[in-house]
Amino acid sequence: MGDAGLVTVACELPVRETIDRLAEAVIAAGLMVFARIDHAGNAAQAGLSLRPTELLIFGHPRGGTPLMADRQTAGIDLPAKALAWEDADGRVWLTYTEAAWLAERHGLGPESRAAVGAIDLGLATVIGHAAAGGDPPPSR
Repeated sequence: MGDAGLVTVACELPVRETIDRLAEAVIAAGLMVFARIDHAGNAAQAGLSLRPTELLIFGHPRGGTPLMADRQTAGIDLPAKALAWEDADGRVWLTYTEAAWLAERHGLGPESRAAVGAIDLGLATVIGHAAAGGDPPPSR
C-alpha cells in the first residue's frame, strides 16, 4: 500500500486537463462526478497563492454502499477522490486513496471484499487513463 493508503502517479498533462480526462473516464465507466474543486482557484480568490491543485469527487452508490453497510464510518472516506497537483518542479501528479486501505482503516469484513476489489480495479483504470494522456476509454 502507498503512503497512508495514498497512491500517486505521474501525469503527462497539466492539472486542469488531467482532471478533465479523469472526469471523462469516470463518466465513461458509468460513475458519477459529484464535485470538482479548484483549490488553487479558491486560494487565488482569497488572495493566496497555490500551485495548480484540483480535486475530483466521484463514484457510484453500487460501489460505496456495501462498504458503508458493513461499517458506516467508511462514509467519511467515500465517495472516491483524486487530487491532481503540480509540484515545485512543474511536474503533475494524481493522488488517490486505495480502497484496500479504506477497508483496513474501517475494519471492513469479508462481506466487503468484492466491493473493495472492484473499487480498487476501477480506480486504477480511470486514474491510469487520466495520467496517460492518450485516447479516451470506450464508453460503457
